[in-house]
Formats: sequence, C-alpha cells, structure tokens
Amino acid sequence: MGSQSREEKARVIEDLTEKMRSNAAVLVDYKGINVAQSDELRKRSREAGIDFVVAKNTLALRAADAAGVEQISEHLSGPTAIAFSQDPVVSAKLMAEFAGRVETFDLKGGLLDDGKLLDSQQVVALSRLPGRDQLIAQVVGGVASPLTGLVTALNNTVQGFVIALGQVAEQKRESGES
Repeated sequence: MGSQSREEKARVIEDLTEKMRSNAAVLVDYKGINVAQSDELRKRSREAGIDFVVAKNTLALRAADAAGVEQISEHLSGPTAIAFSQDPVVSAKLMAEFAGRVETFDLKGGLLDDGKLLDSQQVVALSRLPGRDQLIAQVVGGVASPLTGLVTALNNTVQGFVIALGQVAEQKRESGES
C-alpha cells in the first residue's frame, strides 16, 4: 500500500509539473464552498477548458520546484486549488467571478505560462481583459473589413470593365452590320 501511495504521489507531481510548465494558472483558496458551488465550479471549468485541480500543497510545491516556478510557493498555503488553462484570461475570469459571488472563495495569485507570478490584484486585472478567442475575432474582423472593401471595389471595377467591353462589342457589331 505504501509504494502504491508513493507511485500515486509521483504521478500527481509529474502531472502538476507538466501543467505548470505549459499552462497559465490561477491559485485560489477554496475553503467554505459548498458541494453545489464546487460542482458548479468544476462544471463551468470543464466547459471553459480549465483544468481545476485540488492538490496537497506539499505535492504542488514539489511540482513547482520541478517546473522551475518555485516562486509560486508563496501562494501554496492553506486550502489551495489551481485552475490551469491555455488562455490565462479564461481561468482568471471564471475564478474572479466565483470569488465575487462566494465570500470565502479567494484569489491567491496566478502564474502566466512564461513563469511570471501574479498577485491577486493582477489576476483581477487579467480577468477584465478580452479572452484570446475574442481578441482573435476582433483582429480577424479588423483585417476582414478592409479586405471586404477591396473585394467590393475590385468586383465593381471588373463589373464595370465587363460592361464597357460589352458596350464596345455591341458598338462594333452595330457598326459592322451597317
């Protein structure tokens, strides 16, 4: 039983290490949330592509050390859960929203995928930014708008050219028949 427990701990540390290396993270103090709130948070996290993990601080500390983000240790005391995601804004938005609704649910800090540590105020600021998908949509919309205008102008030019050729052909036919 003891070795199985060690193997399980090793797997948890390995999993957390990989997540800390390749994802952004928001750390929260989840004490005091009830089962219904916990279920809602987990469901909404899954839907948003967030991996919500509750791990023992000692295991998370080992993973942070292995991932080279040992500065996160200042946030790993008391009941801690970590919300991992590819888009740091997504996890910050959901965790900040939840912290605003549940008095005992507090933001501790965060970690960007480049290893930069955030305090709770920076996580809140991050939560107010547009998400990656929204930014991409804005950029695509901004790029598409002038392209649509260009296509319309070119189309009108081509249509005008075709009409002019048609008129020239018509004139030639009329002058040839006369």
